[in-house]
Amino acid sequence: MDTTNKRIELPDDLEDAIAQAKAATKAALEDGYRLIQVEIVYPELKAQPIAETFIPVLTEMGYTLKVMFPDTGAAALARRDWGDTPFKITDVGSRRLPVTSQMEETDECYLLVEPSDVEIEQVEKLANEAGDRPVILLLPRLESVATVGIGYAARQLRERFLSKITSCYYVRPLPGGAVFRAYPSSWIVWTLNEENQYEVLTEMSYKPIGEELERLLMGEELENESSEAAEASPDASTRSTKPKSRGLFGEVQRFIRALTQ
Repeated sequence: MDTTNKRIELPDDLEDAIAQAKAATKAALEDGYRLIQVEIVYPELKAQPIAETFIPVLTEMGYTLKVMFPDTGAAALARRDWGDTPFKITDVGSRRLPVTSQMEETDECYLLVEPSDVEIEQVEKLANEAGDRPVILLLPRLESVATVGIGYAARQLRERFLSKITSCYYVRPLPGGAVFRAYPSSWIVWTLNEENQYEVLTEMSYKPIGEELERLLMGEELENESSEAAEASPDASTRSTKPKSRGLFGEVQRFIRALTQ
């Protein structure tokens, strides 16, 4: 059965989001994507425990995995907390210790946990050196460099590297709505209706940001994109449009506590 146009509903909580992210990651890797990212944009999330629950999807796929943290301190903390693991844990290096010195021929897959704009140079080097080996960015903090950076260097970085990253999973609750994508589905903007429930506002082939997103949430639908989405999804009228409860991440604090205990 063709599942390409099957809509994936918003997650009810953090546990559901992680399960969706694992499924989307597996699907993207199986389809040949080699530079992907997983974003759950919500304050107070702790990257290490989320990484611990996410990692099995990669080890179960048979990869010889290397997990990389932004710095030596974070890597040491993970080694202490996780104990013996079937994968190696290290950091992405620094200008004095380039990331290439952390790479080995036996590595088959790299999981970078919470890389930020500070490590972007090392992340790009790793992605370039990895070749056909998958590189997954988990909970990256690159939105500022991707959207805010100005000038020639920032443009070059976006064109040279950031534009090549495939967002296989993205969920971001917003006041009055949410932005969501789970590969292989398209980007979906959800809005809160008068009954305080989430319902689909529009589907898009790209991630809406900035003023465009604000206009969508204010009801200024983009006609061209909406018609393109409808043409690309001929069965849209038959898919579920059941409103989603406002419980999106409503119990997120409970799950954070459970993950960090």
